Amino acid sequence: QAALDSAKEAVTLSMTMLGILAFWMGLMQVGSASGLIGRMTRGIRPALRCLFPGIPEEHPALEQIAVNCIANVLGLGWAATPAGLSAMKQLKKLDARTGYATDAMCDFLILNISSLQLIPVNIIAYRTEYGAVNPVVVVGPAILATCVSTGAALLFIKLRHLLSSSR
Repeated sequence: QAALDSAKEAVTLSMTMLGILAFWMGLMQVGSASGLIGRMTRGIRPALRCLFPGIPEEHPALEQIAVNCIANVLGLGWAATPAGLSAMKQLKKLDARTGYATDAMCDFLILNISSLQLIPVNIIAYRTEYGAVNPVVVVGPAILATCVSTGAALLFIKLRHLLSSSR
């Protein structure tokens, strides 16, 4: 009975998360079609140019990195994945060596893993699904935790840039 109950719960949770994913992916599509994502991408481009100085100005990787960062800030890790994979492919094209991650790829991975989030959609959905009285109570602590992790990632990336340029 426990195995059947667990299987039912897994399917229910998967359907809930799929619905949330579809909703937010739809919002990302509306944002993209309306030009909002493009404006947001242009808005964070100066910061990305500072973080990724080795990427040429109009390289497609910068746009994919921006879309990934925007999706992560909105708490849409699932929606960020395709842009992240595309960014990695574009970054790989900048280096002729095979089998090695470039500095930009490593920096992007560090930034992506730190995952600054303003809305922790996944956690709110899980808490809602399991009957939490106040599922959004995690928003404040999540913002604080992801600000700290992203700050540490940015500091690490900039220190690595400084150390590698001094060699």
